[in-house]
Amino acid sequence: MGFKAGIVGLPNVGKSTLFNALTETAAAQAANYPFCTIEPNVGEVAVPDPRLDQLAVLGKSAEIIPTRLTFVDIAGLVRGASKGEGLGNQFLANIREVDAIVHVVRCFEDGDVTHVEGKIDPTADIETIETELMLADMDSLEKRIEPLQKRIRGNDKEAKESLPLVQAALALLREGKPARLTERREEDEKLFQSLALMTAKPVLYVCNVDEGAAAEGNSLSAKVEERAKAEGAKSVVISAKIESEIAVLPNEERKEFLETLGLAEPGLNRMIRAGYDLLGLLTYFTVGPKEARAWTITKGMRAPQAAGVIHTDFEKGFIRAETIAYADYVKLGGESGARDAGKLRLEGKEYIVADGDVMHFRFAN
Repeated sequence: MGFKAGIVGLPNVGKSTLFNALTETAAAQAANYPFCTIEPNVGEVAVPDPRLDQLAVLGKSAEIIPTRLTFVDIAGLVRGASKGEGLGNQFLANIREVDAIVHVVRCFEDGDVTHVEGKIDPTADIETIETELMLADMDSLEKRIEPLQKRIRGNDKEAKESLPLVQAALALLREGKPARLTERREEDEKLFQSLALMTAKPVLYVCNVDEGAAAEGNSLSAKVEERAKAEGAKSVVISAKIESEIAVLPNEERKEFLETLGLAEPGLNRMIRAGYDLLGLLTYFTVGPKEARAWTITKGMRAPQAAGVIHTDFEKGFIRAETIAYADYVKLGGESGARDAGKLRLEGKEYIVADGDVMHFRFAN
């Protein structure tokens, strides 16, 4: 699985530049005018994980297959998008389909790049976007109340469970608060997610800074970080310009280029880690002579469900999982060494998969 992230923001904040850099493509046209992205662009990137390379060496794997992350570049929203201003309605619909929102915020000064609001104020920019998403969610929920009430009169069980969630989310939105703050029971989560509310989605703020602030950030990105902490969201500092320069460099030159800028790794790596943390994701591995492969699952997932990510038959016929912790696999030189040292465990249906587990599933056809 991996996850699907929708890149949003006001026009000219660096969304398409970042998208192009991250996907190493020119699929999205980066231009200094609003609405240059006419259709949402979708790009996939391999999730960088040095552990996978190490496992492939030890497993003498012929191929390395990382897990993948999908980015959707959504056209710049503007004030009034919830009422159809700009290309609002079309792109608000695209946001509903993603797992998380990557909100790119302009945290740099540049007289050559116009700002749609005429000033550089990241907090105001965030509020503009969030207000439009809240208004759109309110409109969506208000339209559902009467049909739900009709279904309740017909004794519809799901409608009875849905209406209190709709009303609770609507009350928050009317107070200017996002739907993600709606109090709900664990058993209501699936039903709540089916409401497809944009302000219920986790948010990762990406502070797009100039090259000089890429390592430490600046006063503008500090404001975004402070807001993210208050919301329980995540934030990362990235220079879209640097990422676009890295994207065209050969792999062997990237490390040296990053070091000259005081950076340990590309911004993509930081974004992925923050995104995984935000969505509660982890990675397990399968290793063999044919391939070493990474798989992304949700934290708390049990072994049969993790097996089902590979193939539904693996989950249906699950018998057991041969499991080695990553550290043991590396320390003991691979599967045979781990087996000889008694570090290969046989785990059953109740086993909760840990990040870095190297697994081999046994299942009945």
